[in-house]
Amino acid sequence: MVDLLTAEAVREELSRLPDWSGDPTGIGRTVQLGSFPAAIAVVDRVANLAEELDHHPDIDIRWRTLTFRCVTHSAGGVTHRDIELAGRIDDIVRSAA
Repeated sequence: MVDLLTAEAVREELSRLPDWSGDPTGIGRTVQLGSFPAAIAVVDRVANLAEELDHHPDIDIRWRTLTFRCVTHSAGGVTHRDIELAGRIDDIVRSAA
């Protein structure tokens, strides 16, 4: 079982992920891409990453706007796995811009 992060630890981790917000119940980020195909390409890359890590974010797709939410459901809150995934999602989004 993975350890849940405290509220203080989540705040500290989010200070290194400035585009993310949240609390110990979950963290999220919304991004807007240049087009619907560009947004879907980012979703596809995140999906492949999620399979590789065996850790899957919730993804909401609204035309070219994507909202990612990370929480370790089996642990009941945010863990280091979510922080790692968030950072990797940032890398994908940066490379798509």
